[in-house]
Amino acid sequence: MSDGSAIEWTDATWNPVTGCTKITRGCDNCYAERFAERWRGIAGHPFENGFDLTLRPERVGQPLRWKRPRMIFVNSMSDLFHKKVPKSFIDSVFDTMEAAHWHVFQVLTKRSSLMRSYLRTRYGDGRGPGHIWCGVSVEDAKAKPRLAHLRESPAGVRFLSVEPLIGAVGAMDLTGIDWVIVGGESGPGARPIHLEWIREVRDQCLDQNVAFFFKQWGGPRPKSGGRELDGQEWNQFPEAKVGAL
Repeated sequence: MSDGSAIEWTDATWNPVTGCTKITRGCDNCYAERFAERWRGIAGHPFENGFDLTLRPERVGQPLRWKRPRMIFVNSMSDLFHKKVPKSFIDSVFDTMEAAHWHVFQVLTKRSSLMRSYLRTRYGDGRGPGHIWCGVSVEDAKAKPRLAHLRESPAGVRFLSVEPLIGAVGAMDLTGIDWVIVGGESGPGARPIHLEWIREVRDQCLDQNVAFFFKQWGGPRPKSGGRELDGQEWNQFPEAKVGAL
């Protein structure tokens, strides 16, 4: 766990799983893979195995020992709903999140149908706890089916990460969505973001009364473009936000 994060929309990161595999265009320039592969083969390093999928059971209980409330991005270096992560391990992660109710947990996935199935099994016809936020990534219009899966998921708070935004998303039904984040791709080979794509998402959030957060313009250096959109920073969070920040 990292107490502190350069990610603008969270306070800290927690990685009970590391490593992943690419399934979509949004994965092409994965920052996590780029970081992890630097250390492949270095004995004793946490990423000795590079970006290979790795369960880390010794980390599962970490948030319970972190007493000051904070917002925690779950698996910034992986995807909890990767098909090779056993359900029993996902159960242990959710057990910890439910017990550590003084934090806000932000669970983000590209494997939206697997998350929907898991949450339906765990919470049935109800809703998950309000301090566990579940979100999906939608990087362009081709990824938009994940939004429907998210709406059908019984999460306490539902959010959409439009990161990296690499193409127009188009019209969206944001019914039941509490929060939308938009950001451009950063690092080597970063694909450009277009102003009209960002405005299209922001304006739909405003029209449908959904909290909107603009993370960054992106580019080879992530902070170089700043965070202003049309003369201001957009730092909205869901009204359901509790116990952190």
